[in-house]
Amino acid sequence: MEDEKIFEKIVNSQFLRILIVGFLTLLLQIPMWMIQNLVIERQTVRQEAVSNITKQWGQSQTVIGPRLVIPYIKRMKIGDTVRADVHNAAFLPEELNISSQIESEVRYRGIFEVPVYKSKIELKGKYSKPDFSNWGVQPEDILWDRAEVNVAIADAKAIQNQAVMTWNERQIPFAPGSGKLGGNRSGIHVLLKGQMEGNAYNFTIPLVLNGSENLNFVPFGKFTTATIQSNWKNPSFQGELPDQREINDKGFSAKWEIPSLGRNYAQQWNSESPVADETIQQSLFGVDLISPVDHYSMTDRSLKYNFLFVLLTFVALWLFELTAQVRVHPLQYLLIGVAMCLFYVMQLAISEHLGFHWAYAIASFGVVSLITLYSMGVLGMKRRGGIVGIMQVALYSYLYVVLANQDYALLIGSLGLFAFLAIVMSLTRGLNAPRVTN
Repeated sequence: MEDEKIFEKIVNSQFLRILIVGFLTLLLQIPMWMIQNLVIERQTVRQEAVSNITKQWGQSQTVIGPRLVIPYIKRMKIGDTVRADVHNAAFLPEELNISSQIESEVRYRGIFEVPVYKSKIELKGKYSKPDFSNWGVQPEDILWDRAEVNVAIADAKAIQNQAVMTWNERQIPFAPGSGKLGGNRSGIHVLLKGQMEGNAYNFTIPLVLNGSENLNFVPFGKFTTATIQSNWKNPSFQGELPDQREINDKGFSAKWEIPSLGRNYAQQWNSESPVADETIQQSLFGVDLISPVDHYSMTDRSLKYNFLFVLLTFVALWLFELTAQVRVHPLQYLLIGVAMCLFYVMQLAISEHLGFHWAYAIASFGVVSLITLYSMGVLGMKRRGGIVGIMQVALYSYLYVVLANQDYALLIGSLGLFAFLAIVMSLTRGLNAPRVTN
């Protein structure tokens, strides 16, 4: 008889109840982990759909150029013989003006959408007569007839026009390939046979490119100006931010003015001391055509709060056990936790069709309603279940505010935790540990 009383005390002890609540909270992290893997899987499926569309239409585009490349002979005396090697020198424009008009649209593959565009680009500017004096190259060793202009393009197969360069009022068609110093990059180039006379060279290069998701350029001019206009309403500017920009319901326009002093490479270099591709890539600027809300990243961010939400809900139920003298079975704790896990699955599934905001509203309404009605039965009173429901509304409203204000997420989160801890401390301040009597 005495043993039964001791066992009953252990079972009914609040410490054991707390251990059970903690164990169930940890146990529910297993389905949460599975949901997180589901998010990754859906992201992978979406990326495959994006890849299929961009391969057919055009991938993310980066335009690097124009670059004037001129071969020269470097002579070196070795013993009684003179060795002659051919090297290449690259020269950048004195002035470069880039203008781009982007017409964007959304393409679909199944339920997935991808922003694609057609961009009309014009590269316009001026070169000065190349100067080889810094490298000690003799005038007769400069191979002017083998000079070329090249433009590297990330996805050259997406070029939609017959590109023709105007060089000092003469039109010269481009050939495929990025030419000398182009490496393995895709692009186009033009040979300037007999076109290097004079001390200045004006050029114009029109391009029509298909692409997707983003468009970037490189400030190759000693002074570069660039303008981008588009009907896309949600741009994200990358690299050097524009000096002027305007975003409205019809799209956006942006303008850059970039001096060469902001780059980490000079106006000319050669194959003896080349500039690394990574160095050039660091000076990229342009725009991403992004969706206003990425529902996969939002679902992933919301999952980071799942442990806290489950724990807070279980603590609320435990406080009812403590203050209202009602008993909540561990299975009932578990079912409420499973319902909270289901919220993330519903949010992910619905967001793929209706977008994040509607998905969040529908999923949270469904889960809050389910938990509220269930709690009314479990706790024996509509008022108690209503309190749990109000708490759920507060939690999911709080989470939405955190997700919508990423810059202030830490501040909002810390203040919310502080407020909840204060409430729990207030409700448990009269709780006394049982006295042990001999």
